[in-house]
Amino acid sequence: MRNKAANPKANPRTNAAKILQRVIYKGESLSTALQDADEPMVRDLCYGSLRWHEPLSALLNELLSKQLKKKDKDVECLIRVGLYQIIYQKTPDHAAVGETVNALKGLKKPWAKKLVNAVLRNYLREQEKLQAMIQKQATARYAFPQWLIDKIKHEWPDNWQAILHQSNQRAPMTLRVNLNHQSRNDYLCKLSQAKINAQIIDGVETAIMLDKPCNVLDLPGFVDGEVSVQDAAAQLASILLDCSDGMTVLDACAAPGGKTGHILESANNLDVIAIDNSESRLKRVSQNLQRLKLDAKVITADALDTKYYADNIMFDRILLDAPCSATGVIRRHPDIKVLRRKTDIIELQQLQSKMLDALWEKLKVGGVLLYTTCSILPQENEKQIQAFLHRHKQAEVLPITGAQGLGRQVFPGENNMDGFYFAKIKKS
Repeated sequence: MRNKAANPKANPRTNAAKILQRVIYKGESLSTALQDADEPMVRDLCYGSLRWHEPLSALLNELLSKQLKKKDKDVECLIRVGLYQIIYQKTPDHAAVGETVNALKGLKKPWAKKLVNAVLRNYLREQEKLQAMIQKQATARYAFPQWLIDKIKHEWPDNWQAILHQSNQRAPMTLRVNLNHQSRNDYLCKLSQAKINAQIIDGVETAIMLDKPCNVLDLPGFVDGEVSVQDAAAQLASILLDCSDGMTVLDACAAPGGKTGHILESANNLDVIAIDNSESRLKRVSQNLQRLKLDAKVITADALDTKYYADNIMFDRILLDAPCSATGVIRRHPDIKVLRRKTDIIELQQLQSKMLDALWEKLKVGGVLLYTTCSILPQENEKQIQAFLHRHKQAEVLPITGAQGLGRQVFPGENNMDGFYFAKIKKS
C-alpha cells in the first residue's frame, strides 16, 4: 500500500510527525510507514524518535498539562520530533523550536502554534530539572518498555544492561561479499579505491563492516551482484546451513531474500524453494535474486501448508528463519519497542513450534534443519529447541562454534552483529 500521508515537498518534520502517528497510535510498522519517505532527514527523525520513545514520552507527561485528543496526536508526535532534535541531535535551540512550529503548516493545525512553542521553550528552561526527574524512571533511563526490561533482566541477569545499551545504538552498515566474484580482501581493495573505509568482521568469512553508511549505488559492483547489504549474524545462517552442490533446499520465511541469495551463492546447482506468506515482501526476494543473477522458485505460501509448496518433495537442507519477537534487532528496528507486546511471545512460541514440526516432516534422513531467530529470549530459542528434541527422537543437535548450549546465542552488538540465535538439527 502506498503511503499517502507522506508529502515529498512537505517540511520533513511534518512528514516525520505523520509517520510517527501511524506507528505509535495506529500500530503500523516503521518500514511500512516509511515506504515513500526517501528523504534521509525524515528517516533519521523517525528512527531517532522511536529509539528514544520512552524518555520522550516521560518528558511529554511532564510538559503537557493534559493529553491531546486522538485526532491531534500528530501534534504530539511533532513535539516528539522537536524534543528529539534538541536533546539528541543537538540542533540549535532557536532553529529546533522555529522549524517545529513552522511544520504545523503541513498538519493544518495553526491553533497548535502557541502550544508547541510553549512546550519546547518550557523544556529548554527546565531541562536539567526535567531530565533529573525522568531519569528516576527505569523506562526513561534505559529507553525500553518496562515489561521488556524485566524480561531481559530476568533471562540475562549478568549482562542485561549491556544488551539494552547495545540495542539503543545505531547499527552499522554491513556487507556480504559474493565470493563467486572475488575474495573478501579483493573487495576491500575496491572499497578502498572508491574511498570507502571498511573492515572485516572476524568469524564471518563473507562480512565487511563500513565505517560509515553509504548509498548502495556507491558500492563497487553492487548492481552486478558482487556485494549485498546484510548483517553479519544473518550471514551466519547460510554458512551454518552448509549446502553442497546439487542439494534441494527450502528457505522458509524467506523475505526479503538476503539469506536466499546467500544460500544460492554458497554452492552450485542448488534447487531452492523460497517461501513467505507476504506477497508484497516476496517481491523483494525476486528483486534481490534478479540483481544477483540467481534463480529460485519463489512461492507465496504459509510455511505450515507443506502440501501446497512441497508436495512429494523432500529437502536436504531447510532454513527456518522463524517469526519471532525480533528483540535482537531493535537497534535496526526501534519501533519494536513500541509495537511489541508481552502477550506476543506466547503466540510466537506456539507458531514456531508448529513450524518446526511441519518442516521436520519434509527433511530427508541425514538432512539438516537450521532453526534461527532474531530474538534474544530463551523461550523462542533454547527452550524451543529443548521442547522440539523432546517431541522428535530422531533429532540430533549438531555442534556450532560459540554455542553456549543447544545453539548459539549472539547478543546485539557482539562482534558488531545483530542479536540472533542458531540451532543446527540433523535428522538421524
